[in-house]
Parts: sequence; C-alpha cells; structure tokens
Amino acid sequence: MIGDYAQHEHHEFLAASAAALADAQLQGALSQLGDTLGARNRQAFAELAESGRLRDRARAIKDATLANLAEHIETLEASVVRNGGHVHYADDAAAARQTVLDILQRTGARNVVKSKSMTSEEIHLNAALAERGINVVETDFGEFIIQVAGHRPSHIVAPAIHLRTPQVAEVLSRDAGQTLPADAEQLAAYARRRLRAEFARADAGITGGNFAVAETGTLVLVSNEGNARLTTTLPRIHIALVGIEKVIPRLADLPVFLKVLAR
Repeated sequence: MIGDYAQHEHHEFLAASAAALADAQLQGALSQLGDTLGARNRQAFAELAESGRLRDRARAIKDATLANLAEHIETLEASVVRNGGHVHYADDAAAARQTVLDILQRTGARNVVKSKSMTSEEIHLNAALAERGINVVETDFGEFIIQVAGHRPSHIVAPAIHLRTPQVAEVLSRDAGQTLPADAEQLAAYARRRLRAEFARADAGITGGNFAVAETGTLVLVSNEGNARLTTTLPRIHIALVGIEKVIPRLADLPVFLKVLAR
C-alpha cells in the first residue's frame, strides 16, 4: 500500500510528517538516497581537476551578472526576440500562471507535455491549467509516476523516491488498466510507450531552463532522459519558465557552469 502523506498540503505538515517518519520503507529509501547522492557528489568533484577554481569562477560570473542584471536581462530579451521568440515577465506566481494560460488559450493548445520544472511546481502550474480544462502530462519518469499517483515530488532529483518498485507497479498498473510486473525495466518501458502517445498529440511543451545566455538568446536544458528534447521539439509551442537567476552573460561562460552543474 502507498501512504497518503505525499498528497497532503503544507498546512497538514504535522500529521503528514508523523506518518512519513513511521514508514520504515520510506525512511530506508531516503537514507539510501542521501548516502548515495552524497558519496557520488564527493567522488565527482574529486575527479574534476581544479574543482575549487571552477566553483570560484562560477560564483564570480554570477556575482558580476547580478551587479548588472537589468542590462543582461535587456540583452537576453533582445537576443530571444531576434531569434524569433517572445519574452514575458511575471512578478509573482499568479502572474506566471496567468501568462502561461494566456499563451495556451490564445494558441488553442489543449494538450501539454512538461519536462521537470521546479519553478512550475513552486507556482502550482499544473493544477491551474487543469482547472481550465488543459491536459498536462509530466514526461520525466519520476514526475510521471507521482502525477499518476496524485502525489507531490518528494525530492528535487528523485521525485518518486518515497515509492519502491512494487508501489510504482501498483500506481502504473492503475494507469494501464492491467497488472504490470514489479520490474523496473518493464515499468520504464510502459512509461515510454505511454508517453510517446502524449508527445505525438501535444500542442505545447513546457520546460524550465538551467541557463539563459544573454549574448545569444540561448536556452540551456540539461537532461538525462531525453524527454526535455522531445518536449521542446515535437509540439508546435515551447514555453520555458526561467527565473532571472538563470541568466548568464556569454556563451563562453557556459562550460564553467556545465562542469559544476553535472556534479
């Protein structure tokens, strides 16, 4: 069975946290994740030559960007427009949701695919679009699982870490209308088949953005599943939710950040 603590709102934290702490399977999964990610992170930086210098360089670029942020944002907008894109600004979550909704309604988009975006989670975008009759499907494997389950992401890297393989099989079996085996490869194969159909009929794709390069108007997305590429290329409309903190001045700055980000 699957605990319902992942469905609670923030104001139900005390009850939900007590249930989660009492779940031995969940605590084991979280402990393993913490140990694994920490060890891999330390190993990755140990294998990176001059990792300290790269981090210092990335910090210096960010500090310099913030010192002239308005100028860089203006340059970014001009570059995006020159490339045929459009830039919209939102002061808060409500404005961001409305901007996305306006674009989708104006273009007649009814079916939307998304790659993982923490910004969209923070502004509760999916629920707002669903309320207006827009079908939104998460295409990151972990995000797809928890969307089908009706859960919230439990970790920024591993959103479905609170679910073990038998529980994932239970969730996806309900979606499939048939019993799926508790086998990770077969469950992933089902998700691929299921999501291919969603990509094929999608009117719009929504992503976040790891970096936005002011000089060239380039949106940089880093993905390990390939779903981000399909989300940005197959639908006729691409909407990127990007915070101003993602702006970097030049394309030449990008390798520094990519080397650090991957670790």
